[in-house]
This record gives sequence, C-alpha cells and structure tokens, in this order.
Amino acid sequence: MKEAQRQTRSFLQELFEQHGFHPRTDLGQNFLIDINLVEYIAQQAHLQLHDVVLEVGAGTGGLTTFLARKAAHVVSIELDTRMFGLATNAVKDCSNVTLMRCDALKNKNNFSEEVLRALDEQLAKHPKPKRVLKLVANLPYNIATPVISNLVVTNLPWELMVVTIQLELGKRIVAKPGSSNYGALSVWLQSQCHVKLLKRLPPTVFWPRPRVNSAIVQVRPDVLNREKILDRVFLQDFLRRLFHQRRKFGRSVLVGMYRKQMSKGEVDETIAKLELPERFRAENLDVSTLVSLGNEFCKKIRMLSTRESLPRLKAVKESPVKEEP
Repeated sequence: MKEAQRQTRSFLQELFEQHGFHPRTDLGQNFLIDINLVEYIAQQAHLQLHDVVLEVGAGTGGLTTFLARKAAHVVSIELDTRMFGLATNAVKDCSNVTLMRCDALKNKNNFSEEVLRALDEQLAKHPKPKRVLKLVANLPYNIATPVISNLVVTNLPWELMVVTIQLELGKRIVAKPGSSNYGALSVWLQSQCHVKLLKRLPPTVFWPRPRVNSAIVQVRPDVLNREKILDRVFLQDFLRRLFHQRRKFGRSVLVGMYRKQMSKGEVDETIAKLELPERFRAENLDVSTLVSLGNEFCKKIRMLSTRESLPRLKAVKESPVKEEP
C-alpha cells in the first residue's frame, strides 16, 4: 500500500478547486491539516492488525488511508455524494477499506442496519485472533453525540473510541456532578466507560476553520460497571428524561415521568431505598447513585407491570370470546 497523501491546507484547496466545489461546514466538513495530529489520533487508538475500524465522516479520505495502513479493515462512512467521490479516489489502492455512501444513523437512537451488517461481516472474519471494533474518526459535529452514545448501546465488540469532537461536547462527556456540563450524556458514558479528554484543538488545525474549539477524546468500555446496569436501554431513557428538567427537584420529575405506571407513594418508596435527601436534583448525584436509582425504578416498573398483567389473564380465562354464529 502506498503512503497516504498528506492533506495539507494547500493540497486540500487545490483538490477542491480542481473539482469545482467547496466543503460544507454545515455538514461538519472541516479537515485536520496537521499531520502530527492525524498520527497522534492513530497512536492513541493503538491500532493493530486484528482491529476493524469504524470511521464516520470519511471526508476526502485522508484519515481513512492512514488508518488502513495499520488496521485489518476500515469501514468508512460518507453521506455527501461529492465528498464520497474524493474519498473513493483516495482509497482506490486500499484493499482493506469498505467505503459506504450512506447515513451512519438509522435514527438518533440506532445505527444504520447497512452499517451494522458491514461491521458484522468484517468482525466475523479471521476469528484468531478475534477481531475487535474501534471507532476512530474526525466526527461531524452534528452527529457526534448519537454516534458515540449509540455505539455504547450496541452489543458490538467495541474496544476503544478515539474521536475528534467539539470541545463543548468533550467537556460534557467528562463532566463531574454539580458542574454545568454534567448531564445525561456524562452519566450514560461514565456509567459504563472510562472517558478521557486527550487534547484540546484550536480552529487553526482545521481547514476550513470551524468557529469553535475541538477536542480529541478517548473512550474505553468499563466492563465491571456495565454489568451493574440492570437494563441499558431503560437507563438511557431514564437519564434523558430525568435531566430534561435538571433544575427541578428529582422527586417531582420522577412522579411526572412515571405517572402512568406508578403512584406518588410508589415513587417515594422507590426513592427511599437509596436514602436520598428529600430535595435532591439529578445534577448533584454521582454516576453510581444515578445508576442505582435507575435500576430501582426499572425493577419497580417491571414488578408492577407483571402484577397488573395477572388479573387480565384471569379475566380472559373466565370470559371466553363467543364464537361468531
């Protein structure tokens, strides 16, 4: 495989001028022009020959070709038709790259089925050593949160994420209780991952320059803490809804959240198990406490749902449906 083309500012300007169009910053098309940072991202991903890399936002293919030199296979996604053409030309000599022109997301809560099939196919190859998945990407700002969050939800054998994102999002990911950046995403990721903000990036290392600062973030799975979560899908929804009204007292929010499933007394009984202060706010609770609270509500709702279903089954048995004449 030939050495990847170093995508400097002048190279990119000439490339776009040659093809007669400009990057779309509304789609997050800002390209790293500092080769040292591209190499740094690859180093922090610790790429090996049994790694399958997911790259969301291929762009012109600069990072893609760099990743392909170090990994078993790269599944790279690009939505923009014109950018897809540039990336296709960049990776033409890379036999271990699957370049897909599609949306990486089916919706805000799920990856595209097409993307998942491509990843499953590559992960199934050469079982010894078993292949693992890594997300390594200069993520478009507008989809960074769902891409990171949804990968955590899946059962894919992901081992590491090293991504370039907006600095504001990076601060939210690593935020601690009581801070203004602490929220549902902070808890969701920290409840089952080790998160680290590796490096802050000024706009000058990109072309075109974004209007905001960026950051390189590393995320690793935390298997032990992940196993403490009773139902990850429930917890994700629980946190989103609880932090949606972060300034309200937690009891009031929870009563409203589950008014169709639980009485106020049942909500109070569930909260009491954790011995929380009467007027608590979600933003002041640590990650482990919020996971425990989510688990208790999950168990309570399951129990109530099972209890309510029993009378219905009995009633059906006692009153069989009459046959049509």
